[in-house]
Amino acid sequence: MTRTKKAGMKARGGRVAVIGALGLASVTLAAVPAFAKGGVDITAPHTAKVGKTFTVTAHGDDDAASYLRVCLEGRSGGQAWHQVTCGAVVATGTDAQATAHVKAAHSGALEYRAVVYGLTGPVDRQPVRERTSDLVTVEVR
Repeated sequence: MTRTKKAGMKARGGRVAVIGALGLASVTLAAVPAFAKGGVDITAPHTAKVGKTFTVTAHGDDDAASYLRVCLEGRSGGQAWHQVTCGAVVATGTDAQATAHVKAAHSGALEYRAVVYGLTGPVDRQPVRERTSDLVTVEVR
């Protein structure tokens, strides 16, 4: 009889430990913040000729903001980034797009990236940078 009670106590203690661990795991998972979904893509040719025009396009989305805008930024020779163009402001759920027609003035490497900005309204003057694309490089020859 003593043996049965002792085993029963261990079994109950084990159940309590399992229930406690499951409770702790559920509280931990509930405390983890949800991450916003979205992405940004940019396309450009690998090479271009001096004096010719080429097209750089970008599109992106993000569900962290009510409104979105995609802008294209460019640089050459390791200089600072400058804004090339921005697309129209769109509501979340719609892909934001931007297209730039760039004329290659001189030879060298030109780098471009796309940036998705989140806005609280269609005329928000303080957009928040949500995502930035990888770099694309265009070799001008």
